[in-house]
Amino acid sequence: MGSESQPAAGSEVETPIYAEPVRGSYLDPGLFASLPGLEMLRAFLDGRQLPPPGAHLYGLRITEVDPEVVTFEMPASPWLSPPVGVIQGAALALLVDAPLGCAFQTTLPPATPYTTSEMSLSFIHPVLPDGGMLTSTARVVHTGRTIGLTDATVKDQAGNLMATASTRLVVLPKIDFPGDLVAQALRNPPHPHVPTWPNPDPTDRPVQGAVQPQSVFDRLSGLEVMRGCMTGALEAPPVSHLFGLRPTAVEEGTTTWTAPSTEWLCSPVEGRLYGGFLAFFAGNAADGAIMSTCEAGTALAPVDLKVYFLRPVAPHGENLTAVGRVIHRGRSVAIATAEVHDRDGRLVATAISSSMILPGRPATIISPPSPDGPQPEVSPAGSEA
Repeated sequence: MGSESQPAAGSEVETPIYAEPVRGSYLDPGLFASLPGLEMLRAFLDGRQLPPPGAHLYGLRITEVDPEVVTFEMPASPWLSPPVGVIQGAALALLVDAPLGCAFQTTLPPATPYTTSEMSLSFIHPVLPDGGMLTSTARVVHTGRTIGLTDATVKDQAGNLMATASTRLVVLPKIDFPGDLVAQALRNPPHPHVPTWPNPDPTDRPVQGAVQPQSVFDRLSGLEVMRGCMTGALEAPPVSHLFGLRPTAVEEGTTTWTAPSTEWLCSPVEGRLYGGFLAFFAGNAADGAIMSTCEAGTALAPVDLKVYFLRPVAPHGENLTAVGRVIHRGRSVAIATAEVHDRDGRLVATAISSSMILPGRPATIISPPSPDGPQPEVSPAGSEA
């Protein structure tokens, strides 16, 4: 991992971020084989282990490791903006999945893997894409021989509570590594070379794509906005440029999305996509389905998201598909489900989420400019009821 693509001579087509050669590192087998989970995670802090792709793609970083408590941070980057600008609650899964799992990992002996079976998020405040640092701290609630429970909070840079999360984890059989690998790792701990790159990481680059102004949401229904993003009548939002996330079919109450399964989306475990992205992808499809039922001049406030992970996904580069469907639409609350399938059509994750319907509330963070032409201001789109 680590090479960087360059445009061909004379080419005017820029390589999409998600199609660039990946940056980041996978977990060193020697560290995993020789160190208990607590010490292995501390290797990320002292430089013995370089961060995985998510650190480069959307800025996810581990910042503190203690027994049964782990903290990660991630910027509230404009790159995570959907058409409404406010960062979707489901996008917080990109942040919380890591500390939820790593807190449990601090309790595990060497060479012992685990997997996440389910994750739940409850959203408290909307997250504005102001670049401020979001922080998630997770703590162990229960550990057993085969099952672990952890929970987490998400706070903004000012310390405001933005969301809570919890997860259930399953301990997998211990891996029998060769003895010489363990001995070598104990004698000579790795000191990896930190690569340099010809350009900044994606979230440090100028943002591509567009957040739609309030005038669009005043004029168009949610269904029309979604179709506009699908057909190109409306410019794709930044989150589509970052992940390759695209709507491919939109009907009232149902949306279908695709995203390429690339190494940029991998966890520190080689060959496996990060569960936080699968949760975000599923939540995005469910949110889109609810949005497709909204009239013009209506905002949404996501309330919660629960995701079940059914099987691992490899970074094969081909499209994953997520289908969201509304199963209840009341005057003030809507509930939707989502299913994520891999390239072979196998179900890999399923989710359920709910949102508040807010008629007459601004749907976007971009308010209409005044006749005097001041800069757009942030408005409380999607704030809780």
